[in-house]
Amino acid sequence: MNYKTFMADGLDTDALSEIVTEEVTEASSVFESMISPIREAVPTIILAIICAIAGFILIKILLKIIGHGLKRSDMDGIAAGFLRSVIKIVLYVLLAVIILSLLHVPMDSIIAVIVSSSMAVALALKDSLANVAGGFILSFAKPIKAGDIIEIDGSKGKVESVGILYTKIVTADNVTVFVPNGVASSSKIINYTDKETRRVDLRFTVDYENDIDIAKKAILQAAASFEEIHTDPAPLVRVSAHQDSAVELLLLVWTDTDNYWTVYHGLLEQVKKSFDNAGIVIPYPQLEIHQSN
Repeated sequence: MNYKTFMADGLDTDALSEIVTEEVTEASSVFESMISPIREAVPTIILAIICAIAGFILIKILLKIIGHGLKRSDMDGIAAGFLRSVIKIVLYVLLAVIILSLLHVPMDSIIAVIVSSSMAVALALKDSLANVAGGFILSFAKPIKAGDIIEIDGSKGKVESVGILYTKIVTADNVTVFVPNGVASSSKIINYTDKETRRVDLRFTVDYENDIDIAKKAILQAAASFEEIHTDPAPLVRVSAHQDSAVELLLLVWTDTDNYWTVYHGLLEQVKKSFDNAGIVIPYPQLEIHQSN
């Protein structure tokens, strides 16, 4: 229908203008109702984004400051690393709560979500939570520290770190073993380097036909050739057993813990040389058969 038809039907330009104005007004009202919440939320969203960025930067700065402070303190490196990890998680959770509150999420809802999520996570990750609790025990009870040589749950090696969930051990052949903290805290831990000194126990066998005094003297001469062996307490040799085909001699010497394996393997070699020089026979299992006619 063209303009002339409108005029023929008795509709003047004022009526047409009024109709168009009403349609535009209605459309504008609908658009306004749609855009108004977004326009009102934009400043809040921008503020939340700014706070999130500032929060991330602030947390990194705080973690650096805390890290430097922990390094200067007397706290063990393992405990310091574990505490820093816990603080990091707490700070990020607090930042998330602050951002949600800026977005006008009701605090009751936030708390309800946190509580319900915590319960669900606790049920789903009960073993992991046990590992977290074990990490606290290991970090603050301090049965081990970074650099210790330990044996735990069948694994032996140097402690590298204690994380939130696992204790990291590196074996002598450079294999990394991750032991769950829950297992580590509830198992027997053998710490080989907790003390500064350590005793080396070695057993040697000599033939019954050899003079044990000469054998003992040869063993002590071998021990005297090592500067790493302490003179107080002095090396000690005693008869420890009468075996089926040999007399067993026990050698006890003390050394620094760091020198344990050097002394251990060195004595095995040096005592063999001393026995050879002294004519001491090291017996080996043998079977004698007597035949009668």
